[in-house]
Amino acid sequence: MNTLAHAGPGPWVLFLPLVWAAVVIGIVTIARRAGWRRGRGVRFGGDGGPDERSPLALLGHRFAAGEIDEDEYWRRLTVLEEQFGRATAPQGRRS
Repeated sequence: MNTLAHAGPGPWVLFLPLVWAAVVIGIVTIARRAGWRRGRGVRFGGDGGPDERSPLALLGHRFAAGEIDEDEYWRRLTVLEEQFGRATAPQGRRS
């Protein structure tokens, strides 16, 4: 006769769900990192704004540094907005 009393599946019943959870988390992590490295989607800076290397940001930096004047800034901004498909008019432009 078997003298061992089995009251249930024991602690090993948690092993399989933990393995599956680790597999799913690993796949999600790998997929997110691989997508980020390929540059998919829109990249944003830390504050949620456009990337600092974008043409609009570079134009703003050049204007702020005094490399270009206001007329040159607005002319180039209009060209960039047409090229990137922005429908909004520049705010605060003086005629």
